Amino acid sequence: MKTIIILMDSLNRHYLNCYGESWVQTPNIDRLAERGMVFDNHFAGSLPCMPARRDLFTGRLNFLETPWSPLQPFDECLVRELRKQRSTYSHMVTDHFHYFEWQGMGYHTGFNTWEFIRGQEGDHWHPRVQDPDIPVYRGKNRRQDWVNRSVMDLEREEDYPTPQTFMRAIDFLKHNYDQDNWHLHVEAFDPHEPFLCPQKYVDMYGDTWDDRYHFDWPSYEQVDTEHEGEEAIQHIRKCYAGTLTMADAWLGKLMDTMDELDLWKDTAVILTTDHGHLLGENGYWAKNYMFDYAKLAHIPLIVYSPHAKENSKRVHALTTMIDLMPTVMEFHGAVPSQNVQGKSLVHLLKGNSSHHDAVLYGYFGKDINLTDGRYTYCLQPLEGSTVHHHTAMPVGAMSDPERYANAEVGRFLKQTQMPVYRFPVPSRRHHNGTGSPLLYDLVEDPEQQTPICDQELEERMKSKMEELLVRYDAPASQYVRMGISKWRDRH
Repeated sequence: MKTIIILMDSLNRHYLNCYGESWVQTPNIDRLAERGMVFDNHFAGSLPCMPARRDLFTGRLNFLETPWSPLQPFDECLVRELRKQRSTYSHMVTDHFHYFEWQGMGYHTGFNTWEFIRGQEGDHWHPRVQDPDIPVYRGKNRRQDWVNRSVMDLEREEDYPTPQTFMRAIDFLKHNYDQDNWHLHVEAFDPHEPFLCPQKYVDMYGDTWDDRYHFDWPSYEQVDTEHEGEEAIQHIRKCYAGTLTMADAWLGKLMDTMDELDLWKDTAVILTTDHGHLLGENGYWAKNYMFDYAKLAHIPLIVYSPHAKENSKRVHALTTMIDLMPTVMEFHGAVPSQNVQGKSLVHLLKGNSSHHDAVLYGYFGKDINLTDGRYTYCLQPLEGSTVHHHTAMPVGAMSDPERYANAEVGRFLKQTQMPVYRFPVPSRRHHNGTGSPLLYDLVEDPEQQTPICDQELEERMKSKMEELLVRYDAPASQYVRMGISKWRDRH
């Protein structure tokens, strides 16, 4: 068996035609959707970038234990398990530079081989002592990003990291198509911001931005309606669409190569993302600080498996990010341990309909959210409460060693006997959060404009959240900070 995971960062579900008519041109994602199975109720788990990847690599929901984190030494890692159990060869090709920062370390080293395509966002790549030319701009700015852009021909798409990522993945296929038992992880940073691509792709969407200021990377803030009106919002959406269409074009080249090499007969393909990205919706840019809208957490998933009974159909079962690790393991005949919390999707490819009854998602230390596929329930932390950060690799805290003044060391996590650091971190609510639970009906109110008041349903959702916190081995501090009084009885 051969498997390919294709992860596009910040891929908005509502911009894809396979999830409803969209004005964005993604013919190759559409093409994969026609060949494989489209999952209608797939949700993120831990957000944002590296927490989502730890979910993917380990099959465990980690936002209850730790924030943005290295892969931990006790983690049961997908590619290491494949190699140990099935001698599966694994290769990563990515332009996602967060893998190579100190708070993201350990993810790529489990692969037999890996390639890092340089230049995305603030990747510390080209050395320039002299400051680059920077135009008048709004939004985020990173000096290194302007340096990296200065060495590119911005109208030549082969100069962009995402096309180069797909080029290297195509090279892997051409050299290894006639071999068996391999896993390829292809990870394109686009359409993550900054929304940069050759002008021809933006022109496809009739962008009329007058360049009153340079704008392709909105700040992680509310939309500034005084300076960022509807024209600016439409400009950003068209830049995002152009960046997505460029990524889609190069996905198409990868799929063309699979056609040429007849790889569809024995290769499973999974396409997904880590989270969505707000482009002015609900008055916000980006992610992280606002309420965790479904536009951020309800994410696309397409799965193709050779000879699957349900290819070209839709899956309505509720699924989540932690399910992908055991799925790939089952494709290769490997067996995850009891510590893996996700459930393989393979039975859904055979026509089964049930999977999860509810799933959790959220950010470390922020709200905890639950969905059953129709309703979402958000529980916010108590004012002034704290949560415990658990880690065996305190690299991110080196910049603030005073955090460890109150750290404890002990066997605090159920999935490992390894001692870990545990230290308190203040809880936080989403922007403008009042502390009251929020309940939404995604069928009747998909934009989540009006919370519903249904005491019986709310109690049922809260009870299910408590049940899942137990199922997912939530540390005791989660019960305390969320005001769940039964935590002592449950532990």
